[in-house]
Amino acid sequence: MEHGEHLAAIDLGSNSFHMVVARQVHGEIQILDGLSEKVQLGAGLDKDNRLDADTQERALECLGRFAQRITGIPRGSVRVVGTNTLRQARNAREFIARAEEVLGHDIEIVAGREEARLIYLGVAHTLADDAGQRLVVDIGGGSTELIIGERFEPSETESLHMGCVSFAKRFFPEGALTEKAFDRAVTAARQEVLSIHANYRRIGWVQSVGASGTIKAISQVCVENGWCESGITLDALKKARKKVLKAESLERLSLKGLREDRVPIFPSGLAILYGIFEQLGLEQMEVSSGALREGLLYDLLGRFGHEDVRDRSIQALMNRHHVERSQAERVCDTAMALLKQVASDWGLAGEDMADSLRWAALLHELGLAVSHSQFHKHGAYLITNSDLPGFSRQEQEAVAVLVRGHRRKVPLSALEDVPEDEREPLLRLCLVLRIAARLHHARCDEAIPDIGLKVVDHRLTLSFPAGWLEEHPLTLADLEQEQEYFQQAGCELNLS
Repeated sequence: MEHGEHLAAIDLGSNSFHMVVARQVHGEIQILDGLSEKVQLGAGLDKDNRLDADTQERALECLGRFAQRITGIPRGSVRVVGTNTLRQARNAREFIARAEEVLGHDIEIVAGREEARLIYLGVAHTLADDAGQRLVVDIGGGSTELIIGERFEPSETESLHMGCVSFAKRFFPEGALTEKAFDRAVTAARQEVLSIHANYRRIGWVQSVGASGTIKAISQVCVENGWCESGITLDALKKARKKVLKAESLERLSLKGLREDRVPIFPSGLAILYGIFEQLGLEQMEVSSGALREGLLYDLLGRFGHEDVRDRSIQALMNRHHVERSQAERVCDTAMALLKQVASDWGLAGEDMADSLRWAALLHELGLAVSHSQFHKHGAYLITNSDLPGFSRQEQEAVAVLVRGHRRKVPLSALEDVPEDEREPLLRLCLVLRIAARLHHARCDEAIPDIGLKVVDHRLTLSFPAGWLEEHPLTLADLEQEQEYFQQAGCELNLS
């Protein structure tokens, strides 16, 4: 990325949508502009976990305004992520398709722990890096992230199923602010934290930091009412609780420093933070200006600087499951060489296509750690169910499909589970990976000759030097078997 170029990050949260536009200055992020709109996506989930029509329209109108602001910023310089509500929504795929059309950029759904990693990254870049181990807490609309880390590296990342929007619907549905309802919400929050309590207390921290809108709002109320000088203290939370309960209803809740649009979710957010303080034994918390969207910007900057955390995740997974690196790299090199020949004709020229194929080639034998029988299926399962820092849910799914499809029958049923516009590119990448894996069946360092690959639709032609296939009967037999698998998938593989 060139000095001064613009980049943007958009966080499609369960309560609000946030966007920041920034530029890169000497390896640092300089924020130029920020927009936030309260969309309350989480409140639009019905009893069947489907986003209702009104909420979708409200979200799309917001994204239309965001789209105008980022006009002219290249696609590769914009990251858009959906969090808890879009992880839950059964009709998320349909909504995302409409949202991408309005916004003009791809939308990633990130897992809870990936969201936590990005939050930590955003917070870490706003703090001095000499404080030692820190605990970071972010209360969102549908989930709450708790992270322990030091400097810029998180060591523990957890995403708990509680948020200010979901707790508001659950404990204060009619707007009544009773002591019983508040205490039930606090207890529910403590129960969620209990699952990580022992591990987090064992690791410990010397600094606790809060991030994002809910915690900022609580801090502002505490400070402006004189309950603490800065940040948040346990004593200030107790005073805030007393004032909230004194109001008796949301309609009557009015606190110095509390914006009107924050009123409906303030008691639920307060109850969650109160429960966290009690369960983890916190006395005070600092508040950071950084959060998920800033983390996205720094993560994006890392990718431009060839420090992609996704590559580290792939290497870690290979090490964890003892993947034979020499074989993985043989297949990877050949797959990338074949892709280069067909990328233009097959519409696979994007960097994301090359990344997916490269990662899948490196992991294609991952499942051998479980069993040789059906190891392609075991590998796909491990990829789908592993925490892979840096990966969106869609990226992880694409790699899993490619690994699943690199041998035996082409998994047409698995391809049906991905968005329609991704099926054809994934099928084509799968065919390239299958050929590369077949060419290295012998698992030796013998150099493979220059092989030509030409494609027209689903017809592929592999060209070898004269006599080479006859001198390598195992490879010939493998490719002839592959011709049958291609045919079953409605494709054609020709050898010349």
